[in-house]
Amino acid sequence: MNFFHAFKYLKYILLSGHKKGHGIHSPFIFSLISRVFRNKTDRTIVFNIEMIREKLISDRSTIIVNDLGAGTEKNKTNKRKVSEIARYSPVPLKYGMLLSNLAAEFGSPGIIEFGTSFGISTMYLASACPDTVIYTLEGSPAIAEIALQNFKSAGFSNIKILTGSFDDLLPRIAEAGIKPGLVFIDGNHRRDAILKYFKSMVEISDNNTVVVIDDIYYSKGMEEAWNEIKQNENVSVTVDIFRMGIVFFRKGINHNDYIIRY
Repeated sequence: MNFFHAFKYLKYILLSGHKKGHGIHSPFIFSLISRVFRNKTDRTIVFNIEMIREKLISDRSTIIVNDLGAGTEKNKTNKRKVSEIARYSPVPLKYGMLLSNLAAEFGSPGIIEFGTSFGISTMYLASACPDTVIYTLEGSPAIAEIALQNFKSAGFSNIKILTGSFDDLLPRIAEAGIKPGLVFIDGNHRRDAILKYFKSMVEISDNNTVVVIDDIYYSKGMEEAWNEIKQNENVSVTVDIFRMGIVFFRKGINHNDYIIRY
């Protein structure tokens, strides 16, 4: 954790509201905390997905990665070990369970994910709503192939993986007429890219769509993107849980930005 990240985390701890909802007067946010943040994820789902994660972490083979995003500070080459990617890139268990709960609550009629990686987050999303199709976008063919193998071995049939540049794939998403209930934006940690992807999702979203953005304090640029998103005229409510930012477009709710301990 660098100084910027550490400083932002300290600020988050000081400003965040209680994780059980104490002192929060908004019925909508209190319901979110009760129904999503504090809800338990099926243990069988967690066990099966985490077993796949452990298998990946033990995989010492190398692949050539076409990284179209900002990457990580730990990986500076396109030749990388599967184990290293599996250790640092997928969402941690805690946030995988949150994504699963968010998908169960808001996922219908469809879910869009930017950044499949090895499919850990994708499987958490898919497990919560088996009747909903998850459209997941991945820039690296080698990573997408491993993710596809994981989906097949875990028995998921409601995941469609699209491989290539996000910029090239976005028109296909728009042309398909998908109205997402939930969007998870990961896979690129550059300010301009995040804003572009968010605005593209605003164009195809409706009142019920929820957008989740990963690593909002990954860098100063990501924080700038997050602050700009909070000011978007279509946004009614945002929730900052430090690792992720959650965006709602609900009409009839007074605009507010919440910081919640998670």
